[in-house]
Order: sequence, then structure tokens, then C-alpha cells
Amino acid sequence: MGLIWTILIGLVAGLIARMISSAPKEPSGFIMTALLGVVGAVVATYLGQAIGWYGPNQGAGLIGAVVGALIVLALWNWLFAGRGTSNTLDDRRL
Repeated sequence: MGLIWTILIGLVAGLIARMISSAPKEPSGFIMTALLGVVGAVVATYLGQAIGWYGPNQGAGLIGAVVGALIVLALWNWLFAGRGTSNTLDDRRL
């Protein structure tokens, strides 16, 4: 039951993070949104335990998962922002 609960919290956290973020290269789809939230929860748990906010057996809650998902989205956009089509003058033929 813990895995299902983690996926549901991750899905909600991923949806909230995607609504907050306005980046052009966001991952889309149900599975990617759920993975975004789950990875965000893992990131928030790891950072929270490293800082001392959470104990060894504690995990991040919904707000922490949303913050972690926003961090993951920022990294995603930083890594993949230059890929894809571009509308710069250098790429266009006049």
C-alpha cells in the first residue's frame, strides 16, 4: 500500500508543480507527471534529511514533494532547454 500511496502523492505533487511552473520544455503525460512528483518527493526527502529537517525514517510531505518536483523541473529545463526547434535568426534562412 505504501508504493501506491507514494505514486498518488507523487502524481498530485507533479500536477501542482506543473501548474506552478511555466517552463516551455516540461515533461508531459500521466506517467511523466507521476514520476516527476515521486522523484521530487525523493529529492525533498534526501535534502530534508541532509539539512536535518527530517529524521532517518521520515519522508517529505506533499509540500516538500511539490518543492522537490519544482527543483526537478528546473533541472529538467536547464538540461533540455537548448534542444529541439529554435526560432533564432541564425536558424532561419532569409
